[in-house]
Amino acid sequence: MNNDSALSRRRFIQVSGAGLMGLEFLKSGRNLFVAPEARAADVTSPMTSDEALRELMAGNKRFINSMKESCMQRTSELRLEVVEGQNPFAVILACADSRVSPEIIFDQWIGDLFVVRVAGNIVTPQNYGILGSIEYGIIVLGVNLIMVLGHSRCGAVEGAIKAVKTGTAFPGSIGTIVQAIKPSVERAKSEPGDLLQNAILDNVRLGVSRISGSDPVIAPMVKEGKVRVVGGNYDLVTGEVSLVS
Repeated sequence: MNNDSALSRRRFIQVSGAGLMGLEFLKSGRNLFVAPEARAADVTSPMTSDEALRELMAGNKRFINSMKESCMQRTSELRLEVVEGQNPFAVILACADSRVSPEIIFDQWIGDLFVVRVAGNIVTPQNYGILGSIEYGIIVLGVNLIMVLGHSRCGAVEGAIKAVKTGTAFPGSIGTIVQAIKPSVERAKSEPGDLLQNAILDNVRLGVSRISGSDPVIAPMVKEGKVRVVGGNYDLVTGEVSLVS
């Protein structure tokens, strides 16, 4: 997304009426979020889920070619445009790995992505803030695309493989992360090829499945076609994000 497209998208948002999901949220009497940013973001991006996905993948191509092409110009004017409210076009559930920053690898800027990060990009009931954050992005901010983003050489998945193979127990709350990933490792054990890579991809698929089936908020919206959930995998070496099906 270049300067002009970012500016035009935000100008469209500023002059458009309240988004359908925002209106339904208010009409239901559940308008519990009264922070200025939530009120200001009570409109939706004009992007469809397909358009949002295309922009993510196009941004990744810009990132990969960043040595040859200029990435988005990040200016104080663009930063000031989102002071009063945020209108991201995608929710990204990504690993907390310091080498995996969605805003950078998708060549986006402040206010473009609603990012939730946790080691192993996991989704479990024990991690209450994860699904709640994603639901906030859908209901309050009006986003209609969610991506679960895994990455190559994921340490959390490596830990889960070690736990499955050797019975290694991890201290503190780290064990809950490993336990959430273990089902993917068990599935990957029967698949041909590299166990780590297969488990990483299976873990992404598991996250997509858990989010897509999450009641009472996301599952009905997925079934109605209002929200799309996809999986992605980031290659640390090439910088490329590939879709996971």
